[in-house]
Amino acid sequence: MKILDREIETDYKNRINRVFEFIDQNLESDLSLNTVSEVAFFSPFHFHRVFKFVTEETLNEYVTRRRIEKSALDLLHKNITTTEIAHKYGFSDNSSYSRTFKKYFGISPTGFIKENPNRHSKIRQLKSKNGQEYPDYEKYICIIDNLKKWTEMNAKIEIKETPELNLAGVTHVGINGIENAFGKLTKWAIPKGLLNNSEAKMGRIFYDSFKVTEPNKVRMSIFLATNEPFETEGEINKLTIKKGKCIVGRFEITPNEFEKSWTSLFIWMNENGYKKSIENPFEIYHNDYREHPENKFIVDLNIPIE
Repeated sequence: MKILDREIETDYKNRINRVFEFIDQNLESDLSLNTVSEVAFFSPFHFHRVFKFVTEETLNEYVTRRRIEKSALDLLHKNITTTEIAHKYGFSDNSSYSRTFKKYFGISPTGFIKENPNRHSKIRQLKSKNGQEYPDYEKYICIIDNLKKWTEMNAKIEIKETPELNLAGVTHVGINGIENAFGKLTKWAIPKGLLNNSEAKMGRIFYDSFKVTEPNKVRMSIFLATNEPFETEGEINKLTIKKGKCIVGRFEITPNEFEKSWTSLFIWMNENGYKKSIENPFEIYHNDYREHPENKFIVDLNIPIE
């Protein structure tokens, strides 16, 4: 019975993963319960219950949050009007978008832009439901200067054409239990000999930004990059990182320095006039940090750029 329950749980998770991808690709479109439940091959009634159980949000709550969080990142990183953003993310008009944005973040989109003269730096913190707030301007400038100095000392940054990467991945939501996701992937890969190849690398793709998404809701894929053929099994799914241009920052850091490293890399991007593309940032690890004398990760942080 427990085996059957696990099989059902795995099947449900895989169906919801398809829904996550569909929503991200269609944020400007009709994402009603009837439309999205068809993607998961559930009845609307059953899908509503399963989705709420998996995500702890209703479909409408989840879709609205994704639209608002994505729009906030556009305000941070793109030279685009609020009217264009409203249409881009499926809002009927600018007023509807502004009301929803303010309800979620406590500030209007226009107010956010005015409060954030150097908004493309990524260091600015939105005052959102998870309690993030704006630092005062002098402290803000000081933080940026310190991060730029830290980056010069701790990172090697290059612009690279990254090849297409074929991945075996496990979806994970939130910052808790990440080690379990890595464990699932390695338990699946070891018997197949997929970790024996020196070219095989572990990593993470981020579909959300900690900048605007609560940590317990950030969705990511823990992946194994491999050129070896494989078949999907259980929660393991096939993913692809497209060939493209990336800012690649090589860092040697402790686990608690990842946030600082990502923030500093985004600052470097904006200071040097690059723009993030629509593809998702990702990490690739080059060592097992547990075998490092200082328990540090040797990791490449990748920001896809236009």
